[in-house]
Amino acid sequence: MPRPSLPETSPEVRTGGAGGAIDPEAVLPVEDPVQPDAEIPVVSLLHEPSDGVPEIIDTVAGLAEVIDAFAAATGPVAVDAERASGYRYGQRTYLVQLRRRGAGTAVIDPIALPDLSGLSAALRGAEWVFHAASQDLPGLGEQGLRPEAVFDTELAARLLGMERVGLAAVVAEVLGLGLAKEHSAVDWSTRPVPREWIRYAALDVEVLIDVRDVLAERLVAAGKQEWARQEFEAVRTAAPPAPRIDPWRRTSGLHAVRTGRGMAVVQALWEARDADAHARDIAPGRVLPDAALVAAGTAVPRSVTELTALKAFSGKATRRRAPFWFVAVERGLAVPETRLPSVRSPRSDGPPPPRSWPDRDPEAARRLAAAREVVRMIAEQWSVPVENVLQPDLLRRLCWAPPDPADVDAVADYLRGGGARQWQVELTAAPLARAFVSVQ
Repeated sequence: MPRPSLPETSPEVRTGGAGGAIDPEAVLPVEDPVQPDAEIPVVSLLHEPSDGVPEIIDTVAGLAEVIDAFAAATGPVAVDAERASGYRYGQRTYLVQLRRRGAGTAVIDPIALPDLSGLSAALRGAEWVFHAASQDLPGLGEQGLRPEAVFDTELAARLLGMERVGLAAVVAEVLGLGLAKEHSAVDWSTRPVPREWIRYAALDVEVLIDVRDVLAERLVAAGKQEWARQEFEAVRTAAPPAPRIDPWRRTSGLHAVRTGRGMAVVQALWEARDADAHARDIAPGRVLPDAALVAAGTAVPRSVTELTALKAFSGKATRRRAPFWFVAVERGLAVPETRLPSVRSPRSDGPPPPRSWPDRDPEAARRLAAAREVVRMIAEQWSVPVENVLQPDLLRRLCWAPPDPADVDAVADYLRGGGARQWQVELTAAPLARAFVSVQ
C-alpha cells in the first residue's frame, strides 16, 4: 500500500504551535519512493520542548508535586521509558517521561524513586499513550506504574497499514514534525543525566497525544477502532513471558559449534558470564562477547594457554580474566558423555520447522501454503501486516495439528485458545476452514 503523503507543514507547525519549538534551520525533506516526481513535503525538526527542558524529578517532594499536577489535569497521558540495553544487565527502567495537557512534561528518575505507585493511582481511569507499549510496560510495572487503559501508536500505525511504524516515522507522517534520534542508544543509567539527553527524552512525549488523536480518527474512518481496542487491551494485560528453555542456546553463532562437548563448554561459559554480568550489573555481551563463547566451544581448549591463544580471548582485559573463564571451560569438559547437550536444540512443544513439512507431513505442508495465502490476501485487502492479521506461530500450530473436524467453529475456538483476538478470529476462521477443505 503506498504511503500516504505527508501534510504540508503549516505556518503554525513551523513556529512550534503544535507542540515543541522548531529549529528554524532544521527543515528536512522527506523522500517518497513511491512518487519520486511528486512535490516533496518537508518535515520540521522538533528542537525544544514547548515548556523548556524539564528538571529531572528525583526527590519525594518533587514527585508529590508531579502527582498533584497530573491528577488535576485531564485527558490522555503520554508515557515513555528509557532503558540501558546493551550497557546494563536486564531491562530495568532508568527514566520515565510523562506528559498531560494541563500538567506539562515530567521526567522522573525511577532509580532515586523506585516506587511510583502513587503516580499510578493519581492517573487511575486515564488512558496512557505509548509507542510500542509492550517494550515499556514490564519495566514500568516494576515501579508500580500500571495503566487501566492503553493507546499504542505503533500498533495503531500497523493496523492502519502505515509502511514505517517507528516513532520518528509516525510523527513525521502524521504531524509533519521530525524527532531527532541521536540519543536513542545511549547509556540511560548514566548519572547525572546530560541535559541534551533530557531534552531528547522530553521530546519523545511532546507530541505523542497529538499523534494519538490523529490516529484515533483514522482508525474510526477505517472501521478499525474495535480492532485497535482489542489489540491495546491484549498488550496491557499480557502475561510476562515464560522463562526460556536453555537460554544459552540463543548465543549468536552457536551453529558453528558441531560437537556435544563444545556445546557443554558454551553452556558453562554462558552460565558463568550471566552470573558475573548479573552480579556486576553489566550487559553480558560487554562482559564477554558471544564470539568468545563460540570460539571456545569450537576449539575446546584444554588449558588457560590454549584459551588465550584464541583471538577472542587475546585482548588485554580478557586475558587478565582467562583463569576465571577457564574454570567454566573445565566445567564443560567435565560433563559426562551421557549428559552432553545435543548439538540440535531440543524440540519445543510447537511444530517442526516448516521446511521439513513436505517430507514429514505433506498434507500439513499443503495446509500451511493455503493458509498463508489466505492470510496474505486478507492482509492485502485490509492493509494490515500479515503478522498482525494472525500470529505466524499460531498459524503454524493450527496447520500442523488442526482440530478434527476443522470446521469454522472448531478453527475459531482453536484460534481463541491460542490468543487470537476476536477481530482476527472473525476475519480468518471461515476462510482458513475453507482452505483446509480445499487441500484435503
